[in-house]
Amino acid sequence: MLPSLRQLTFLVALSEELHFSNAAKRCNVTQSTLSAGLKDLEAILQVSLAERTKRSVIMTPIGARIAAKARELLTDAEDLVTMASEASAPLSGDLHLGAIPTVGPFLLPRLRPLIKVAYPDLRLFLREELTEPLLEGLRSGRLDAALIALPHNTGELMTHELFDDGYHLVVPMDHPLSCATRTDLTGLRDQKFMLLEKGHCLQQHALSAYPGLINRNEEFDATSLPTLMAMVEEGLGTTLIPDLAIDAGLTRGHQVHRISLPDALPRRIALVWRRSSAREADFLLLADLLREARQSLKAKGRA
Repeated sequence: MLPSLRQLTFLVALSEELHFSNAAKRCNVTQSTLSAGLKDLEAILQVSLAERTKRSVIMTPIGARIAAKARELLTDAEDLVTMASEASAPLSGDLHLGAIPTVGPFLLPRLRPLIKVAYPDLRLFLREELTEPLLEGLRSGRLDAALIALPHNTGELMTHELFDDGYHLVVPMDHPLSCATRTDLTGLRDQKFMLLEKGHCLQQHALSAYPGLINRNEEFDATSLPTLMAMVEEGLGTTLIPDLAIDAGLTRGHQVHRISLPDALPRRIALVWRRSSAREADFLLLADLLREARQSLKAKGRA
């Protein structure tokens, strides 16, 4: 006798919640139903999956391993359903898309109107996270696809590059370069740059814009690009801002000066998804829309 998908769903919920009541709520069943389903699963597998106390739940070692495998099986089962539905209508149904904070707020507002016109049957759910949580979300099945910046190790995931994203130098209005329109940064060799805090891939990408030339100001770490803009406006230093954010209007309303960096090494924006996903054709269509959204944003930024 084989376990049912329902029993595996109960097990995954319990392994993540570590609480019977919370796991039952997540599965929309009563606690007694969840407990009975897990007992039946233990009987089928002939192993103990969890240690139960009045206050907590501890997964047994074999229970944790089986829960991880069950999560993969449930994701594969969802992909089967998706494969069948996508055979009749491209980019329809639900799609959970993640994006890093230095891409999502600037690109996705341009994407939504395009989807509404071209694929009105698609329900797009958006999630903004740092790169590593996004990749974990893909592997666990929590997300269908994600927008990240390269270079980054994506392992076994499918990676589809969309466009290059260069940089602008942003300086205070009283900076010696405040009248320049472009530079190669050779005049700033000894200057330290304010960047995003560790965990944001943009920190390393910005340092790589001019390999060996960019030095980070370790006294300043920002949590977001708007915070960096405020710091520059207050005269606390200089920074590098991606062209995507510049075109989206990040510097508008700030008393700062932006300078083009045509020879800076760009980061590469990419769409990633699981190789096992049945929605590759959908993701390629989505990639085309994302490129279109970027082009419309570039036109807006130059207007």
